[in-house]
Amino acid sequence: MMPRMDTETHDPADLTALRELFADRPGAVPPIGWAAVRVFEAEQGIVLPEPYRTFVAEVCDGLPDGPPHYGLLPLTQTPSDWGAGRPERLLAEPFPLTTTWIWEDDEEVASEEAYEARVGPVFNHGSLLLGTDGCGMYWHLVVTGPQRGHVWLVTESGALPFGDATADHPLPGAPGFAGWAAHWAGGGEWFTDQ
Repeated sequence: MMPRMDTETHDPADLTALRELFADRPGAVPPIGWAAVRVFEAEQGIVLPEPYRTFVAEVCDGLPDGPPHYGLLPLTQTPSDWGAGRPERLLAEPFPLTTTWIWEDDEEVASEEAYEARVGPVFNHGSLLLGTDGCGMYWHLVVTGPQRGHVWLVTESGALPFGDATADHPLPGAPGFAGWAAHWAGGGEWFTDQ
């Protein structure tokens, strides 16, 4: 399991780096301000983890050209390919994972009912959607539970934490939103060879 991060206060260096990466990019969505952040948090029953919380309040609330491939989503949006008919997203419910889980290989979720009961919460509980790389690959920022502040890649076949070198299928970079954004801005690849 990845170490816990300080998600209550932001590191000024992280915020400076995020400002440099996002603030002046063409198409950057203006920040939403602190009042809108507090309204969103009250409606969802959560407090956003730092530095993402300050990022959307003061720096930027989305970017059409990434990260990820199809853009960084504004706080209140889901990707266009998210699909109708999905269960309601429950951000106050804890994100259910702490380690990589490749469910396409898991016989315990072979039935549709078992899949919905066990995998559904991975998509819908305790995380914001940061965006998509297409083909059912969604980047989530965990907002509740033990992985609060970490970024996860959730796909049709499994879920992997970003920045956990000890994971079965490691995604390189420093953990958390600032590490994820810095890795993308540096031209880094998401996947490493085993």
